[in-house]
Amino acid sequence: MTLDFDEGDELRALRAAVADLGSRYGQSYFLEQARSGGSTDALWREAGKAGFLGVNLPEEYGGGGGMVELSLVCEELGAAGCGLLMMVVSPAICGTVIARFGTEEQKQRWLPGLADGSSIMAFAITEPDAGSNSHEITTTARRDGDEWVLTGRKTWISGVDLADAVLVVGRLADGPKGTLRPALFVVPTDAPGLTAQPIPMEIVSPERQFSVFLDDVRLPADALVGSPESGIAQLFAGLNPERVMAAAFSLGVARLAMRKATDYARERTVWGTPIGAHQGLAHPLAACQIEIELARLMTQKAAWLIDRGRDAEAGLAANSAKYAAAEAAARTVDQAVQTHGGAGLAQEYGVGALLVASRLSRIAPVSREMILSFVAQHDLKLPRSY
Repeated sequence: MTLDFDEGDELRALRAAVADLGSRYGQSYFLEQARSGGSTDALWREAGKAGFLGVNLPEEYGGGGGMVELSLVCEELGAAGCGLLMMVVSPAICGTVIARFGTEEQKQRWLPGLADGSSIMAFAITEPDAGSNSHEITTTARRDGDEWVLTGRKTWISGVDLADAVLVVGRLADGPKGTLRPALFVVPTDAPGLTAQPIPMEIVSPERQFSVFLDDVRLPADALVGSPESGIAQLFAGLNPERVMAAAFSLGVARLAMRKATDYARERTVWGTPIGAHQGLAHPLAACQIEIELARLMTQKAAWLIDRGRDAEAGLAANSAKYAAAEAAARTVDQAVQTHGGAGLAQEYGVGALLVASRLSRIAPVSREMILSFVAQHDLKLPRSY
């Protein structure tokens, strides 16, 4: 079998179509919505109508591609300056979990809407006292007759104000503490007992973060997705795509910053010479470009493995892609600001607005340190450090 690094005509056409859509909105639209308290609903709806949002979902429910295609859409929108964070959550995490483990009724109920963007689903796993240690999740679900009763608290949950429902990761009340046996529930955002409180953020984005409180939320029996007996597999079926989409999001940020930096370096002239001719600027930008291309290759590999159901390999690749893309984004944005000098912090150029987003990429949805621990343990076979 030979390796083929040619994306092919279909993927190139998809890239071009998404890039065209993104260019009609762009960073100015995104920042205006963020700073005015607005939303990117118009872009979301148009992307949904074009079939971009849920391209990873099964064709019979409105999709027709895979994670390769969805990550490409995310990257191109980000490179245009209007990345949609909820793409990481709604179709990639929640859509994937329901498509793989949901009942036919659940698939019919949710997947067509997630595919065309008419429905949005948030995802809730992180807790204040558990952080990245999912084994310490305390959100519990207990049976009460034919219903589930869900109690707990989640934090850093994206887009609850936009969502119709939240896919909540909890544990069964009779399960042993300290052992991860996750149970996943679809919780409507208007369910009695569910409340959400926004978290003030420094990041310039119209998509907000929330703390979510679940106070004896009653759910029907069919709110449970899949089986707790295979909860680990279900959970990582969503988390691996999350890593890939986070990588694609970071790639978009990095490419946007690189475009701004190189445009400025070609146009800005000092003493009759474009500043891009100076190796003190050219070499760091070239090094960042190499990092971007390496991260893109790893992201494509991870998406390819997910699409082929090679979950064990996909886990390592997805974590590596997320790490590489986050590092590339952080360094590229930093160099883009340096290339602009003082102008890099002026709103006119839109570079400074990328600083917090690029720094966040090293933290969420999983920190670089947790990825390094994962790779050390699973790839290098080193003793577990925690």
